[in-house]
Amino acid sequence: MTQRRFETAITKMFGIRHPVLCGGLMWLSNADYVAAVGRAGGLGFITSRSFKDLGHFRAEIQKCRDLAQGNPIGVNLYMTGRDADDSVNQSYVDVLIDEGVKAVETAANTPRSVLPRLKEAGCTVIHKASVVRHAEKAVRDGADAVVIVGMECGGHPGLDFIGSMVQGAIAPDRITVPVVLGGGFGTGRQLVAALAMGAAGIMLGTRMLVAKEIWADERIKQRVIDADEGGSRLVLSSLRKTYRVMDNTTARKVAELEAAGETDFEVYRPLVQGSFQVEAYESGDPEKGLLSMGQSAVFADRIASVEEIYGEIMDDAERSLDKLRRVTLGM
Repeated sequence: MTQRRFETAITKMFGIRHPVLCGGLMWLSNADYVAAVGRAGGLGFITSRSFKDLGHFRAEIQKCRDLAQGNPIGVNLYMTGRDADDSVNQSYVDVLIDEGVKAVETAANTPRSVLPRLKEAGCTVIHKASVVRHAEKAVRDGADAVVIVGMECGGHPGLDFIGSMVQGAIAPDRITVPVVLGGGFGTGRQLVAALAMGAAGIMLGTRMLVAKEIWADERIKQRVIDADEGGSRLVLSSLRKTYRVMDNTTARKVAELEAAGETDFEVYRPLVQGSFQVEAYESGDPEKGLLSMGQSAVFADRIASVEEIYGEIMDDAERSLDKLRRVTLGM
């Protein structure tokens, strides 16, 4: 078990050993993975929308709680702002409150519609946003902490395309609650840099795709390992649905449609529907579907357990601190 080396507002807020969170990974953040993150000293989030009904969602929380051995676990809620989706999220809230989950990650639109019930139940809510101004709105609405993800992130980096280094330098000064930085993070030296900029921790996504506890076929993991910092591409920006994904056959077909000026989303749907992602993870076909992957794939050099990945990151952080001390002292 990797020992505690940093104490920040985030480690105190969530009762974890390390200021390293693992954001919800659609289809992949299940009980085995999230519990492993908790045992490793971090905090992960079960993605509520990964399960076909509320019964399966509840069962996954119960399994995760048992596997976590008393360590904190969380749930991710994706906020689209659409009335129908908000109703579904309220049902997820019913379940997570009933099951005693206290850590909730919200993403995309403001969590305003679910915050009152979550706060009344004693939950701590961390909201994930792609730009500082959206994070500020979530704080005004009542979020307890925020994650700012730069354009390097896998999945949806928003429309502003601002990198983590710039946002990391301005967010802690502008936001009154603890700030976590995400998007391109995967090393301990980046953790040290984030803390130096005033953040309270970092969030991992792509870096964890090669964890043993992630259920995806190993051929998908190998594709992540083989990728360098340029192995992803942005698609769907022309439709204002920007998505950073693995640079595969499907992504290139989508890019060709965009280059041809196609604006009808229904033309894209046969390529981008979520069921193809599930099929790819199950079959091991890395060319099928739009598979979320950010630039931090460059740090994913082998398949390893969550505990091993956390250990590597914390050891790297320690070495980076030593290097910083030598530089500071002119040694």
